[in-house]
Amino acid sequence: MHVKKDDIVVVISGKDKGKKGKILHAIPKKERIIVEGVNMVTKHQKPTQQSQQGGIIKQEAAIHVSNVLLWDKKANQGVRAGHKVLENGEKVRVSKKTGEVLD
Repeated sequence: MHVKKDDIVVVISGKDKGKKGKILHAIPKKERIIVEGVNMVTKHQKPTQQSQQGGIIKQEAAIHVSNVLLWDKKANQGVRAGHKVLENGEKVRVSKKTGEVLD
């Protein structure tokens, strides 16, 4: 996957197109991510032993990783990410637009 936890991403398709948020959780096997404040769904929660309070709650649902782009602060927009190996042998992600290191 081209994104990982705690990255800032922008949604490029779907009902939340244009929204920006931080990745809360990544699910690499399914190629899905959960982004803060994006793809909010309503869940009907029954009262349980842990949470005595039941009711209707809103929470984020997973979206496919292909529907987001990494946010580049310098370019102030979503950019595609490439990989580059530095002189010291470290592999980093770079912006395809500006060439700046994103990690």
